Amino acid sequence: MVTIGGQAWTLEAMEARLRAALAEPLPGPVAQQLLAPVPRPGTRWPRETGLRLASVLLLLYPGPGGPTTVLTVRAGSLAHHGGQVSLPGGGVDDGESVEQAALREAAEEIGVDPSWVRVIGRLTPLHIPVSGNALHPVVGVSDRRPEFRPDLREVEQIVEVPISALVDPARLRREQREHGGIWLDIPFVELDGHILWGATAMVFAEFLSLIGWRPVGLRHLDSPAGGH
Repeated sequence: MVTIGGQAWTLEAMEARLRAALAEPLPGPVAQQLLAPVPRPGTRWPRETGLRLASVLLLLYPGPGGPTTVLTVRAGSLAHHGGQVSLPGGGVDDGESVEQAALREAAEEIGVDPSWVRVIGRLTPLHIPVSGNALHPVVGVSDRRPEFRPDLREVEQIVEVPISALVDPARLRREQREHGGIWLDIPFVELDGHILWGATAMVFAEFLSLIGWRPVGLRHLDSPAGGH
């Protein structure tokens, strides 16, 4: 069980709440921007055309610390986002729905059996400038912990994260970093040596907002980070 905003959540209660929330209009960028770099470079969504469809699976399942999700550390040899913490996922093949692609990619990357997963809906898509993808996050639930088997060509490490860790204010940090001559203000979640930031953090910001989370002690700067 995890407590968010004074509400105690079991996995069953979280699923029920998410089913209702995902059937309604979503907060979208308003929630995503809670954990977005400022400024977020290169973003042209939703005006940009020709983006490649991609999807990721945000999977919830029972763990020792209550409702839990799984992330991957991407293999350093990958062309995009190597070494970064991500949700399992990838490109949508011709004839696939984004839900089918998310389940297939999770099966290929970390061995999640699709028959164990109940898909309950989609979060708001994101434009990923580096890869040119339109990323569609899919939320699923499993009643038991999957038997993970990472494909080491794509996944360096599997990281299981209790939802309680994602909402712990002590793990929410920020830093200023220069990228292409621009100073960025970057919020992130520190996960025992792993850093959750960027598009993946933005996906979780919307997901967590649907179950009552609000960031504590984190305010984006109105000017470029570091005063530059």
